Amino acid sequence: MLLMSTVVAAPAFAASITNKDADAVVLTIVEDGSRSEVAVGAGQTESVCPSGCFVTLPNGDRVALNGDETVEISGGAAVIK
Repeated sequence: MLLMSTVVAAPAFAASITNKDADAVVLTIVEDGSRSEVAVGAGQTESVCPSGCFVTLPNGDRVALNGDETVEISGGAAVIK
């Protein structure tokens, strides 16, 4: 018996960024050549970069995301899980 496999589109994922700081932060995101800024309020979580991107953090660090990470911002720096 021959089993046929079908290709099913994978569900869309996005990186989850949580701001653990007491103040809002603004992240610069470059995705597919487009640059945008995303404000993340204190204690808030935003979903970004479903197909990968570069994120510039408040402390100036630039990180590459694939779109499936969980990122926590604390002290302006990121911890990627």
